Amino acid sequence: MAVGKEIRGKIKSFENTKKITKAMELVSASKMRKAQDRMRQARPYADKIRNITANLSTANPEYRSQYMRVGETAKAEGFIVVTTDKGLCGGLNTNILRMVTTMMREVQGSGKQVQAVAIGNKGLGFLNRVGAPVVSHATQLGDSPQLEKLIGPVKVMLDAFVEGKLDKVYLCYTKFINTMKQETLVEQLLPLSSDRLTQTAEEKKAYGWDYIYEPDAPSVIDELLTRYIEALVYQAVAENMASEQSARMVAMKAATDNAGNLIAELKLVYNKTRQAAITKELSEIVSGAAAV
Repeated sequence: MAVGKEIRGKIKSFENTKKITKAMELVSASKMRKAQDRMRQARPYADKIRNITANLSTANPEYRSQYMRVGETAKAEGFIVVTTDKGLCGGLNTNILRMVTTMMREVQGSGKQVQAVAIGNKGLGFLNRVGAPVVSHATQLGDSPQLEKLIGPVKVMLDAFVEGKLDKVYLCYTKFINTMKQETLVEQLLPLSSDRLTQTAEEKKAYGWDYIYEPDAPSVIDELLTRYIEALVYQAVAENMASEQSARMVAMKAATDNAGNLIAELKLVYNKTRQAAITKELSEIVSGAAAV
């Protein structure tokens, strides 16, 4: 029964794996709900600051912010790549990194260089492996992202854009749609497009104020746009974390189901092997008795 002993060992191993994946599935389900709540709570702030910024940018037409300038003088473009710190979340990171790689190749094919900011261990490791220049990074964000950890890396890109070293900056992340669906996005962050700052008729009426700028319009508008850009990055990180927990929960559920199927198959093989061994022993006994 050496074969049967080996099969029992495999069954025990798969049962232990199934317990681990089931526990990870339950933990991910709990974290997913918290991540979704955090993501939804961040949306009102981002929407409010967008409306105020949109109204301010049109209220003072004689000043155009440096974050909205359009230029083709620089020979580089920037990418803020948002990924996870941990794995075991299906193809979440693979999909966004594949899209980022395609975009970078297109930029390099046009004769421009690329610069990257990595948010998350998986993106940082990938960018280092492919040789992309990483100018800054933020890792180990935990289960709840802190804006203080994101401001520094984002400021590196903002400063490079203001100084004219970058033509464009892209924000790459995975948007949460629902538990079973997440969408990979590469959005242009800078220069800020007019589409981002478009207001509806109701919003224009709600924010139709006359402003007195202190100390001056450029300082106020630029500071607000900086806060708005930081809010966009924070929202992207929150969306990515919700997507991560959803993808991990689905992946762990699939792993648990697969482990259960393998255990059932191995038990069937074990029972057949055991039955064959018993039948063989009975045949030998019967044959021995007949010979006597």
